[in-house]
Amino acid sequence: MPRAVLGLRDARRERFEFLGYSFGPHRHRRDGKAYLGASPSPKSVARLRQNVRDHLKASHNRPWPDVRDGLNAILRGWDNYFCYGTRWTAHRAIDAHVAQSVRGFLVRRHKAPSQGARRFRKEAIFKELGVHSLVANKAKTPTALT
Repeated sequence: MPRAVLGLRDARRERFEFLGYSFGPHRHRRDGKAYLGASPSPKSVARLRQNVRDHLKASHNRPWPDVRDGLNAILRGWDNYFCYGTRWTAHRAIDAHVAQSVRGFLVRRHKAPSQGARRFRKEAIFKELGVHSLVANKAKTPTALT
């Protein structure tokens, strides 16, 4: 049978997705050289972004520590599953999305008059408010549940 019928791919020439990962040729982000690798698939990143959005709904009226702990559980679980391969791009995108979503959630909750960029800075969200950062914790992967 032809390869196209079986759905076979040549991983040296084209990417394929399996179990949430994207396997195949990647480009090094600094020098542009090609290498064979694995990274979280765009579909997996989009699914995590949707989970974060769903968790930070305006209708959640639980105290912030409960909301934060639930969000951290989602982020740690994703981080532990995707601890293999090239993750830097996905981690940066997810951290930016989490910071923006948490900021929007807190602005709505506190009825802040602005977008909250000054009051809820990215550093404050990941440090003072205790939200798990995927980029800051990359050296400690996989993350232990604490």
